[in-house]
Amino acid sequence: MNEVTIYTDGACKGNPGPGGWGVLMRSADGTEKEMFGGERETTNNRMEMMAVIQALTALKRPCAVTLHIDSQYVLKGMTEWLSGWKAKGWKTAAKQPVKNVDLWQRLDELVAHQGHRIDWRWVKGHAGDPGNERADALANCGVEQALRR
Repeated sequence: MNEVTIYTDGACKGNPGPGGWGVLMRSADGTEKEMFGGERETTNNRMEMMAVIQALTALKRPCAVTLHIDSQYVLKGMTEWLSGWKAKGWKTAAKQPVKNVDLWQRLDELVAHQGHRIDWRWVKGHAGDPGNERADALANCGVEQALRR
């Protein structure tokens, strides 16, 4: 199984507002790939999720992934809340519809069916971690791209 280290980040200018996502991927052999994109009207949480979705979608075969994210929302969603939401028909503990359910379902599908082994790691944002800082810069490129459209 190929080993891949991934850093993802989302950005939004206003919340909601124009947003972007960024991904830095490094394979064990040192190969790097950078990706970014954006939307004119979105939220920070949606961009955080899109970054992870785009990263996992870019992997062409099952990998051992070390995934660094600065979003507690995405981390807790995937590691703590997801099974409960699914069991409750995509409702929260307060019986409210899960926000961003379309993206949670896409992410759940990717994680469940692509065969990756994912080590979810939280990293403090804007704290000097080089991978996180690069993913943040890429997410901001995504915002700029969305604004130019």
